[in-house]
Amino acid sequence: MSQWSQVQQLEIKFLEQVDQFYDDNFPMEIRHLLAQWIEGQDWEAASNNEAMAMILLQNLLIQVDEQLDRVSQEKNLLLIHNLKRIRKLLQGKYHGNPMHIAVIISNCLREERRILAAASMPVQGPLEKSLQNSVVSERQRNVEHKVSAIKNSAQLTDQDVKYLEDLQEEFDFRYKTIQSLEQSDKNSALIKQEMLALQAMLNTLDYKRKEVLSKIGRVIHEIDMLMSNMLTEELLDWKRRQQIACIGGPLHGGLDQLQNCFTLLAESLFQVRRQLEKLDELLTRLTYDGDPIPVQRPQLLEKVNFLLYNLFRNSFVVERQPCMPTHPQRPMVLKTLIQFTVKLRLLIKLPELNYQIRVKATIDNNRRFVLCGTHVKAMNMDESANGSLSVEFRHLQPKEMKSSAGSKGNEGPHMVTEELHSISFETQVCLYGLTINLETSSLPVVMISNVSQLPNAWASIIWYNLSTNDPQNLSFFNNPPAATLSQLLEVLSWQFSSYVGRGLNSEQLSMLAEKLIGQQVSYNDYQLSWAKFCKEHLPGKSFTFWVWLEAILDLIKKHVLPLWIDGYVMGFVSKEKERILLKDKTPGTFLLRFSESNLGGITFTWVDQLENGKYVTFHSVEPYNKGRLSALPFADILRDYKVIMADNVPENPLKYLYPDIPKDKAFGKHYSCQPNEVSKPSDGGVKGYVPSVFIPVSKILNDSTDPHSPSDLLPMSPSVYAVLREHLSPTVIETAVCCKLFHS
Repeated sequence: MSQWSQVQQLEIKFLEQVDQFYDDNFPMEIRHLLAQWIEGQDWEAASNNEAMAMILLQNLLIQVDEQLDRVSQEKNLLLIHNLKRIRKLLQGKYHGNPMHIAVIISNCLREERRILAAASMPVQGPLEKSLQNSVVSERQRNVEHKVSAIKNSAQLTDQDVKYLEDLQEEFDFRYKTIQSLEQSDKNSALIKQEMLALQAMLNTLDYKRKEVLSKIGRVIHEIDMLMSNMLTEELLDWKRRQQIACIGGPLHGGLDQLQNCFTLLAESLFQVRRQLEKLDELLTRLTYDGDPIPVQRPQLLEKVNFLLYNLFRNSFVVERQPCMPTHPQRPMVLKTLIQFTVKLRLLIKLPELNYQIRVKATIDNNRRFVLCGTHVKAMNMDESANGSLSVEFRHLQPKEMKSSAGSKGNEGPHMVTEELHSISFETQVCLYGLTINLETSSLPVVMISNVSQLPNAWASIIWYNLSTNDPQNLSFFNNPPAATLSQLLEVLSWQFSSYVGRGLNSEQLSMLAEKLIGQQVSYNDYQLSWAKFCKEHLPGKSFTFWVWLEAILDLIKKHVLPLWIDGYVMGFVSKEKERILLKDKTPGTFLLRFSESNLGGITFTWVDQLENGKYVTFHSVEPYNKGRLSALPFADILRDYKVIMADNVPENPLKYLYPDIPKDKAFGKHYSCQPNEVSKPSDGGVKGYVPSVFIPVSKILNDSTDPHSPSDLLPMSPSVYAVLREHLSPTVIETAVCCKLFHS
């Protein structure tokens, strides 16, 4: 079943979540019509490879054209109209930046997988629940409402300033007219009446000046309060959501909304600044005793400038954290001399700043590492599909400096994976007479020099971002805090949903909890140490919990991915629980689980019945590792597996996948070929040879109840096999093969 088909079967509350991240950037109509094709492309790789992204974009447009041809024949006018609009939109929006649509589609697919995983959980995880707090959503709406109200107030004050300016111009004209009269004329009754009218106008001017200054003060106060409270909280919440998204959690939306708020506030502050400048102009033309402008204007202008400084400083954010294109699902782990990408955005989007802000990237201050490549670039509105003011560094490389002795510092296989570093960015904004220096930093990154260090480095990234919302605690691992086990388990499920397309259910997570802390009545409030997670070996094993889990992720990704996504790999189940599940099942029922004693191993256990029919026995095959699975697909192993009991004919003991799914129904679509599709000698192969076929066989002795290992896979020429099938029955062939196996 395709991922999109699974999504469509979700409950309405989960479908509402899906609806939130499909918009004109990637319309749901395209996701629906091209579901299988979209899921068959590597959008994650394309999100960091421009050439690959361009090819995928072109292929996407071709797919849309094919759908247009189809619906045109069906004369579906509405769908024809929508597809034409969507095609034009995709072509125009992404032609200049194809990687952006790759990022969007990759994120959508990942978010679908996360929601599917969440739907399989009995309750929502504690971390995800906190991120979807209704109070937070209410605050977001309040911020947007207040920003809009502030913008309206600033515009209304503009009208008041204009009225004041007109009133003063009239006063100036009438006053200068009187001043131009002869002294004798000034004593007339009419002029005296005019002087009284001018005094009334001056009183009105004074009142209006005070009123305008009061309104400006209120606007400034509203902006100050909003920035100090709700907007700051919104920005901090977004940064926390970004942290969680980096370690596999829900996508962190909301940056466009924040940009809208920051931009409107900046526009309002600059509007107020112009109003104060206009008051200064009016002051130069007219002042008087008790004039409020020279008293209040300097203080208000100072406050406006202060708010602008703070607003700009908070608006400079890392939109996409540092990430190597080769490992898109392992952000913040950087390998020396390997390029990484990072994207920054200024949330204040003003046309005057386009291409005017140059950003410089540096790393740390200890001079241990330097950044090679283009580390100074200008922010612009042309590279982003949504027109944001941003800059993306795509060709940065960290390089470790040589030590004073002439040898490289810690570079090599022993580089510390708990040592945190920071990528820093600085720039300067010059606008309307203001000069503002801006600085920001990435979340802490871990440097590695060998890809073998990647698992432990990623564990450090997970632990840091799970445990703290401090964006710059580089000494975190000097004394790493414990983590709540329930939250850690949720993050571990995210590793599976984001990396291999299917998260973990409550039973699988319970097994992992027992693996970490043993049997517990409840693990919701249990505090797990960093050492227990990543430093200490599992009891009786030569590896840590995290190394064991990471090896399983790698095994799934490379060798059993389709079976895992379909939900046919139970995976995390202890031997004891395995026997409880199988003991009452039909003989030949089996399940698939990951080995607890071998790194990156998967095995299957089946239940059998003894001859007396009163007792059952269990058989587990030696775990298959990546070496064996590279030679033969796991689905084919399950199809072709044979076992021979002493003096009996070999047969495949695997009949039903737990609980009662016929084996071929479960795995049939994943077989590489049907058993009878065997090559003839004329089919070729390497010159001088004919192709081989591998048949996995195990032998179980009658006097032993212990599990036994599978033999080495046996090569047999397909041509020989084909000839044998023409002259001998399958039973005779299998007997001969097994006799050859166990007696040679």
